[in-house]
Amino acid sequence: MASAVTGFMRTFGMDEPMGCYDDIEQADAFVLWGSNMSEMHPILWTRVTDRKLSVPKTTVAVLSTFEHRSFDLADYRVIFTPQSDLAIMNYIANVIIKTNRVNKDFVAKHVTFNEGNADIGYGLRPDHPLQKAAKNAGDPNGSKPMDFDAFAHFVSKYDADYVTKLSGVPKAKLDQLAELYANPDIKVMSFWTMGFNQHTRGTWANNMIYNLHLLTGKIATPGNSPFSLTGQPSACGTAREVGTFSHRLPADMVVTNPEHRAHAEQIWRLPAGTIPEKPGYHAVMQNRMLKDGKLNAYWVMCNNNVQAGANLNEETLPGYRNPENFIVVSDVYPTATAVSADLILPAAMWVEKEGAYGNAERRTQFWHQLVEAPTGARSDLWQLMEFSKHFKVEEVWPPELIAKSPGLKGKTLFDVLYRNGQVDKFPNKDSNPNYQNDESKAFGFYVQKGLFEEYATFGRGHGHDLAPFDAYHEARGLRWPVVDGKETRWRYKEGSDPYVKAGTGYQFYGNKDGRAVIFALPYEPPAEAPDKDFPFWLATGRVLEHWHSGSMTRRVPELYRAFPNAVCFMHPDDAKTLGLRRGDEIKVMSRRSFIRTRVETRGRDKPPRGLVFVPWFDASQLINKVTLDATDPISLQTDYKKCAVKIVRV
Repeated sequence: MASAVTGFMRTFGMDEPMGCYDDIEQADAFVLWGSNMSEMHPILWTRVTDRKLSVPKTTVAVLSTFEHRSFDLADYRVIFTPQSDLAIMNYIANVIIKTNRVNKDFVAKHVTFNEGNADIGYGLRPDHPLQKAAKNAGDPNGSKPMDFDAFAHFVSKYDADYVTKLSGVPKAKLDQLAELYANPDIKVMSFWTMGFNQHTRGTWANNMIYNLHLLTGKIATPGNSPFSLTGQPSACGTAREVGTFSHRLPADMVVTNPEHRAHAEQIWRLPAGTIPEKPGYHAVMQNRMLKDGKLNAYWVMCNNNVQAGANLNEETLPGYRNPENFIVVSDVYPTATAVSADLILPAAMWVEKEGAYGNAERRTQFWHQLVEAPTGARSDLWQLMEFSKHFKVEEVWPPELIAKSPGLKGKTLFDVLYRNGQVDKFPNKDSNPNYQNDESKAFGFYVQKGLFEEYATFGRGHGHDLAPFDAYHEARGLRWPVVDGKETRWRYKEGSDPYVKAGTGYQFYGNKDGRAVIFALPYEPPAEAPDKDFPFWLATGRVLEHWHSGSMTRRVPELYRAFPNAVCFMHPDDAKTLGLRRGDEIKVMSRRSFIRTRVETRGRDKPPRGLVFVPWFDASQLINKVTLDATDPISLQTDYKKCAVKIVRV
């Protein structure tokens, strides 16, 4: 997800897709870049399937490092070598230019070109040889202006011979893909999820797919959409829009920008200078700092990091086992992370509280509390608010900060943040009497309404507008920006987006010049690839039956019976070469650690020779012991998807 954010910000200056799910019913072609939508986004996949079956001319292309269920609907089935998606996208850009099918008018009016810094490293520790060798490890996000001719020259080296050698994809298939983008009469949607984002060049991959849509003008119009799918149902709303990143504030604001900090302090009624200008530790760095003893108090919510964090044995477990650290986990279930904690706080599930989602098409949608939480369980929000009562400002702020707002002296953080005349201004009688609301009952005011209206202040007036709180209880969700009660289906397009000025056609107003950026970015190799000692690619991922780490779905008897344990999907010929048969117990070993699992040579997932696939839902087989903690140096998201392994019979 983090790579999706940085991809959006670099190209458009604003996060989240410009299109919406309605594009599906108007597209002529769908290209899945590594996404297994049929299992990971099955409801959306039914809409894609309906479009394909209802309009037979519709084309579906699926690209992946191994064959999966989404291939069942595909007209074009493309298996590529891991990491070579970068080269394939540059090939398509080259074809668009060489065949003179650039939308020149659109590009001239709405696009600029930049060459991004290359050789940016792999987000590993500074003393790692790959980091030391990287020329631009200190400035991975840097770029410089270029013109169209320079960009055309840059991608010209990505010809069929070179790209086929890197990717293993024949020229005929590359050209089929290129035609979907180059043909001006084909409306195309591109879909991607973790295959792009969990990638040492994930930001680049996002930028490069936007390149194809921008070169052809196939963007922000019905049926033409580069669509970044989220890996979590509310990744956009719960994380991105509200700013729960170490460097972000709500509505795309960041702590490194003094104007943004001042704006946030004004909304939150904090003394000037309260918000630090330096970002906190990002997720991967948190594990490293716990290990190094530089982070000693750690509270985990909405996360199962011990199962989901890469390179478990070397970078995660040492921090959790450090007796100097105090780790608290708020969760509903005894996850791998919870059982590693010093203190577990029982949390309420989503049906046991009131709240809101924000999905991938910018739709904000509310729900009410439906059932009561078990005795002793409290929502994450309740825990945070109650915790804030235990600190007075004198205990957490320096004297010079308190001197700026002497009226806050003696108050608790609860008083400052919540009982402040703003968050607490809506009485409980405003809430729906047909539903209970445990947080509001506990604190004596309508918590959700107060927090939402405060949060919405950040986005109103600059392209992130949310409707009034009560409007969401009258509609089945609204896609922002919501201006004058009207939602926006296609951003950046005149006539659809209220922020686009009349006569401009399109306006990418996240950037000051109103233009989107096409980036010239090269293919660069992965941090780790197969060799004679570790001859297989390992791919990790998900399956239909289990969501992420399986903390909930493995407790559903029907789902557990359908897929009780992870297996190692392998090509039958690779198994035969190794003297293995289906069901044999093996070790999947990397340079870091190993797991025990069993061979699977049949079923839905069909790897090519030289690659194995192990899903990561199974807490009894922690595949993250095997994975490498290399990251995208821009987004800081781990390349959880691939590394080099060997297979050993037990």
